[in-house]
This record gives sequence, structure tokens and C-alpha cells, in this order.
Amino acid sequence: MIDRAPLGLLYVNVLIIATCGLVYELVAGTLASYLLGDSVTQFSLIIGVYLSALGVGAWLSQYLEQRLARTFIEIELALALIGGFSTPLLFLAFPLVDWFQTLLYSSVLLIGILVGLELPLLMRILKEHLDFSELVSRVLAFDYLGALFASVLFPIFLVPRLGLTRTAILFGLLNAAVGLWGTYLLRPLLPARGLEGLRGRAVLVIGLLIVGFIKADSLTTLAEENTLGGQIIYADTSPYQRIAVTQDGRGFQLYLNGHLQFNSVDEYRYHEALVHPLMGVCPDAKRILVLGGGDGLAVRELLRYPNIESITLVDLDPAMTRLATQFEPLAMLNERSLSDPKVAVINQDAFVWAKDRLEPLAADTSDSPDAKFDAVVIDFPDPSSYSVGKLYTTYFYRALKRHLAPDAGVAIQCTSPLVAPKSYWCILQTLRQSGFDVSPYHASVPTFGVWGFALARPLPTDSRGTERVSSGGDWQLPPRLNPRLSGLKFLNDAAMRGLFDLPADQQTREVSTNRLNDQILVRLYDEEWGGRN
Repeated sequence: MIDRAPLGLLYVNVLIIATCGLVYELVAGTLASYLLGDSVTQFSLIIGVYLSALGVGAWLSQYLEQRLARTFIEIELALALIGGFSTPLLFLAFPLVDWFQTLLYSSVLLIGILVGLELPLLMRILKEHLDFSELVSRVLAFDYLGALFASVLFPIFLVPRLGLTRTAILFGLLNAAVGLWGTYLLRPLLPARGLEGLRGRAVLVIGLLIVGFIKADSLTTLAEENTLGGQIIYADTSPYQRIAVTQDGRGFQLYLNGHLQFNSVDEYRYHEALVHPLMGVCPDAKRILVLGGGDGLAVRELLRYPNIESITLVDLDPAMTRLATQFEPLAMLNERSLSDPKVAVINQDAFVWAKDRLEPLAADTSDSPDAKFDAVVIDFPDPSSYSVGKLYTTYFYRALKRHLAPDAGVAIQCTSPLVAPKSYWCILQTLRQSGFDVSPYHASVPTFGVWGFALARPLPTDSRGTERVSSGGDWQLPPRLNPRLSGLKFLNDAAMRGLFDLPADQQTREVSTNRLNDQILVRLYDEEWGGRN
């Protein structure tokens, strides 16, 4: 028989195993969204597979009739190894196998089956010692409480402080500890034969996981170097994304969630093309807004214009803007632009900021928060997930319009019109439906190939607030470079004219508008880029 005191400790086990089970699910969903993109789809599939697996495990538990206590401990040890080491092994496998998704979902299925076996076995172990109604209510209460702990700890503490690899291994350690602890709590139900061997295996599993926890950074670095190429010289996990910087013989590269953001060798082509056509049509702009662009490279180009009085940069992740100022290779590349007294950095979701703007514009806090911007540079990542896709919707663009001066201009990066023409023209169509006059252009960036941009301006309105269709003649396109501008490596007047000459294979496509409630752009982007990006 089990004493009442150990019964209380077994409820603690229920709390631990419930927390571990949900953490494995959250880790798998986050890893899938990092590596495969489209976070809504990946989390939906992971949750579906995992919940189905829980049902399979619960159903299979009926066929386990003997040595229940020992079987429960063995399951804990198996779950500790498989769940704990699943994340580093999946990271390592990603660049090496073509059937990665099969491996990912198979691991989720196996972990879910093992988790599904745990509670039914534990309840059958306890049923001889408690009234059934008391047993069910207490076990389920601790199970749901464990799920709450996991859901709160995961985004606030575990991912930003430990990262995915260490988080998975830590909870594998907890499963192994439950297994070892169970050899003592359940001792009255365990035969003496083989007990020491069982404890020895539990200690061995704990030892392996401790080594894995200590070496987690090495495992993560090895996995990222295999996936991204080049030597990892900086890596950080923020609450929002995985940041990695690699280095090769020519320069360094920035990756966010495994997606390349720039290569130091040719980023100047991208950022000159993003900024200077806009400033060519807004030569007198004084208040500038930069959305995204936490690397400071677009701000570097803007600071070439002495007439600019203030630049407000809104970027979600303080880890990114901190990198731009404190990571010396990047700080040198962006010419320490984010430390310029004209620049104010706001770390906030641009979607929320545009909807409910409360912050002062820039370092000059005498500016009214309601003052309008003369020019806007939008440098968001590509819309590979719904969390980013919302920043390319009519809802966002219309919210942005409220902050623009009547003659303001907007420059936006729009992915590749050659590789992803439907995605490119969907962005431009969405801008037009949001009340902007839009001009497409492109540039060649060797690392990325042909890349697309757009210049936009809010359409004028009549006295009743109705937008008037523009003739398109007010802007002189292609714009000319400011003759006093110096230090450019890519653009001159001839190159500027070439940006606006789109060849036949990049001409307009008939596409739908990207709206917040459906975000068709994310699906188009996934179809066109697939596994290429």
C-alpha cells in the first residue's frame, strides 16, 4: 500500500509530467515555425498530431495489465530521452534529410503517445487508494495546472532565457527525475528484482541529459552552421525570434528564424534601392518613420540627408536593435546609425503602434505625438507567417495613412517579383486598395537575386474625404538622386532610371488583396517560395 504522504508527492508528479508534455508540444510547434515558416499552419498541425497521439496513448494503456508501476517508470525514462533530445536532433537533421517533416511529425506522434500513456497508468496505480471521483478530480486538476505553468513559462522565461534546445533537455531531465523518484515513491508496488538496474538506467538517462544541457550551445551552433552555412559568430534567442549571425570568407550574414535578412557583402544595393528613390521624390522630408529595419542599415542611408530632423524607428525586438548598436561588425556596417541623436528607437509591434500611436516621434520630445511623417521606409521581413503577414494588410496600411503628411511618400520592400510575382503584386494591389498611388521598381542584389520594391503615396481626398484617383503625373519617376549625395556604392542617375524599368517577366499579375481576416499573401508566398527561402 502507498501512504497518504507519498500520494501527495505523486500528485506533484502529475503536475510535472503535465508541464513536460505541453512544453514538448510548444517546443515542436515553435521549432516547426522557425524552420518551415507559416506559424499558424505549423502550430495547427503539431497540436492536431499531438492531441491525436495523446488519444492513441490513452487507448493503448488498456492493454498494459501487469507491472504498471515499473511500466510507468520505463515510460518516463523513454520520454525523457526522446522528448529531451528531440529538438537538437531535429535541428541537426533539418539540412540533412529531405523527409524532415515526416521526422518532425513522427517525433511529435511518439512523444504524444508516451505522454498519453502516463496519466491513465498513474490513475490505475492510484485507484486502489482513493475514491474514484476524488482520484479523477485531483489528477485532472493537477494536469490542467501543469498545462497552465507550461503555457506561462514557455514564452516569458523558457525560450528567451534557455532557448529551445535547453528547454527540451531541461524538461527531459524532469521526466527522468520523475522516473527515478518513482522507484522510491512506488517502491511497495515494485518487485525487488531488477529495481537497482531500473534506478541505474534512470541515473544514466539523467547523466546524458545533464551533458546535453551543458553542451546545448555547441549542439545549437553545430545545427545552425549545418543549416545556415558559415561559422556562427553571434546567436541569441529573444521572446520573438532566433537571431543568428554567420561569417564566411567574404563577410557576415544575419538570419532571423533561419531566414537570411542581409549579407554584408551586398546589402548596400538593397538599402540604397530601398531609401534613395523615396528621398528623390521627397527631397524636403524632415520627419522620417522607419518600420522594421532594426539592423540600422536603412537608417544609415537616411542619415546621408542633412535636412532630415528626426528619424523614428519602430522595431518589435529590442534584441535586434541592441545587436545593431552593440555587435561591433554590425555597428560598423550601419555606421552607428541608431546612436545618432536624430534617431529614436521604439521597440513595439508596428501593427499595434500604427493603430494606437502614443510615443513621441523621436529624440526631440518637443514634437507632438500627433505630428505627421514626411516619408516612411518599411523594411519588414518577408510575409512568411501570419504574424508578419498582418503588416502587409489593408488594415495596417490604412492605419499607417493616419500618420502621413498629405505629400508624404512610402518605400516598401515587397519580396522578389521574379521568383514570387503573385506575392509581389499582391502587396502592390493591397497598397492600392488601401488608398495609395503605387509605383513598382526592382533592383539586383546578388545574394537574393532580383528584388522588388514599391514607392507609394496617399491619394488626395476631396472636401468630403473621398479619395481621388491620381493621374500619376505629380511624381517625377524615375526620381533623380540628390546631386549633393555622396558615399553611394550602387546608385547613380542611370542606375536609378533602370530601377523603374520592369522587364516582361515581372509585369503586373492579377491577384487578390491581402486582408487581415484571410491573409492570402502568406499562402501565396508559401506557394511561390516553398523551401527556397
